[in-house]
Amino acid sequence: MEPINIRFGGYQPPTSVHNKAADVFGNALTTRLGDAVAFSLDGNIITSGHQAADLLRLVEGGALTLCYFSASYLAERVPAFALLDLPFLLNHRPMAYTVLDGPLGQHLTEQLAAHTGFRLLGWWDNGFRHLSNRVRPIQHPEDCQGLRLRTLMSDLHQEVFRLLGFEPVALDVKDLLAGVQAGTIDAQENPLTNIYNFGIHQHHRYITLSSHFFGAAVLLCHQASYEAWPSDVQHAVTTAAAEATQAQRQFAAAEDDDVMARLDPGQNEIVQLTEAARTEFTQLLAPLVSEQRVRFGDHLFRHLQVGADTARSSSE
Repeated sequence: MEPINIRFGGYQPPTSVHNKAADVFGNALTTRLGDAVAFSLDGNIITSGHQAADLLRLVEGGALTLCYFSASYLAERVPAFALLDLPFLLNHRPMAYTVLDGPLGQHLTEQLAAHTGFRLLGWWDNGFRHLSNRVRPIQHPEDCQGLRLRTLMSDLHQEVFRLLGFEPVALDVKDLLAGVQAGTIDAQENPLTNIYNFGIHQHHRYITLSSHFFGAAVLLCHQASYEAWPSDVQHAVTTAAAEATQAQRQFAAAEDDDVMARLDPGQNEIVQLTEAARTEFTQLLAPLVSEQRVRFGDHLFRHLQVGADTARSSSE
């Protein structure tokens, strides 16, 4: 019998926390199924001329079997994914994981399966997103004024940064570094791992540890392929995905500490927001958060808040 081909795609360097977790997935899968599957990983499709966003099309169409990707991009297909992009709400990892692994994460998983060709197999940690720029330290909202900031292709993200005074410019990951190097964008926002591993810190002196968003990532599978597999393959894929998810979250937390240790204080100025400054940012964005609560309704927003409160109380 011919093996089942399982092709995994990504958009990052081999040492990234996502690609290391993809390796965990592949190893766990082949350990369970042996020659019954043929697993392959293309960890960076950008090197073959693709844009990172092509992963979604390739997986939904079945050309690839799995990929990891930022959850923010799925709000166009399932609007409630935008709840995960509300600024300054998820402040630490246990809080974020409680929300993703709880009723809200389950609701989003079910909605994605109902309205797209994806099956969501795991919620990954895309890191807390921080600001970097080449012009000045960002310590208060007024420091954002007039800076051209690269954003994800997310309407909500762009609205957040517009309210803060930035001039948002949506760019695919493929074009991010070129924009940073050329100075066509002044600022960008990303997890520390991307700021360092993409080499952005070499061009942006100022890094503000704003943690304005928690970046949820998703492990996506071509739904039709999953449904066509025998039950033992489905079980092996689901179990391997759970192992990879646990490993990925551990990699992500450790990576933040490693990057902070590697950054050279002589090259980069690190800004820690004071509580007073953080309040300035949150108050400025409070009307937008209220609008989103009205948009999605208290029943969904309550899952976000209850999950946050549960994680907060368990850590006290």
